[in-house]
Amino acid sequence: MTPADALGAKLLAQMQAAGAQPVAADILQPAETLLDLYGEDIRARAYVTHDPALGEMMLRPDFTVPVVQAHMREGAEPARYCYAGPVFRKQSSARAREYLQVGYELFARNDPARADAEVFALFARLLAGYDLRPVTGDIGILKAAVAGLDTTERRKAALMRHIWRPARFRALLDRMGGQGKLAAPRAELVARLRTAPVAELVAQAGPVIGLRSMAEIEARVQTLLEDAETPPLPAGQIAALERLLALSGPARDVLAELRAEGWDALTPALERLDARLQALDAAGIDTQTLPFEASFGRTTMEYYDGFVFGFVSPRADMPPVATGGRYDALTAVLGQGRRIPAVGGVIRPETLIALGGA
Repeated sequence: MTPADALGAKLLAQMQAAGAQPVAADILQPAETLLDLYGEDIRARAYVTHDPALGEMMLRPDFTVPVVQAHMREGAEPARYCYAGPVFRKQSSARAREYLQVGYELFARNDPARADAEVFALFARLLAGYDLRPVTGDIGILKAAVAGLDTTERRKAALMRHIWRPARFRALLDRMGGQGKLAAPRAELVARLRTAPVAELVAQAGPVIGLRSMAEIEARVQTLLEDAETPPLPAGQIAALERLLALSGPARDVLAELRAEGWDALTPALERLDARLQALDAAGIDTQTLPFEASFGRTTMEYYDGFVFGFVSPRADMPPVATGGRYDALTAVLGQGRRIPAVGGVIRPETLIALGGA
């Protein structure tokens, strides 16, 4: 048994002692499910193979999706699960492509704030003694801000899709505000599209290259023209969203700053944050000093839709030791409409060993 395996087994035993039932998941997972959830972007992060009987498959990129699927088929409520095993991720850096992951998932319909606090407090106990900085955030607040923008539902949906891609989100925000380096070329394209029917423009362009049908091309052109008629996002709302994305500090201070913004669309999300902070205080976490970053969690798996947290090393070259969060919407997708609030997190034992301590 390697040191990482031994530490993983120790962490798993502690999660079981906290009431979790150990579960396993196949290393090969159906690609269709993950592609439906994340789109083709997942191919850039996962190892894909083809099985002659099962079709397209992926080496397990994480445990959460198969654990949710199993729970939605047959799990009782409330339920706590834990697991340990390798996961596989393509990396653009020198970071490991295969590494051990130990995780804990909690499915509970009552009192989501207390469930969030339970998971975070458990991870804080498991990682006590290591030189780590805890950080929290809330994707739900950012989603509420996007939903409250004065613009079309189509534009809101586009921003929602790219919340987890900060560069693309920023580019969309610039374009919707009438700015950005592509504003002039896009205006020229729209002007050209208005000069003649789509079929005529396609004929003028020469032979059609690609798989899009004429109907698909016409639909895309219509979308571009309709979007061009949409007024720019109000400058004040863009500025408020930028302030939100930049917010960082003790959780209680951030809550006060967000309330001072007076953004009505945020009120329900801020009430949930307040309830969570109270539950964290009751669990022994000092929320007067607990770090909160409004943009935290925007580069992890897209299923987090509320509370997010992590435990990170002071070393910039190290990946996060632990990450987690709430993923209520994922249970509805995998449960075919039936949903249950859920929150969980994972720990990387190899990273802990590399840091030393404890």
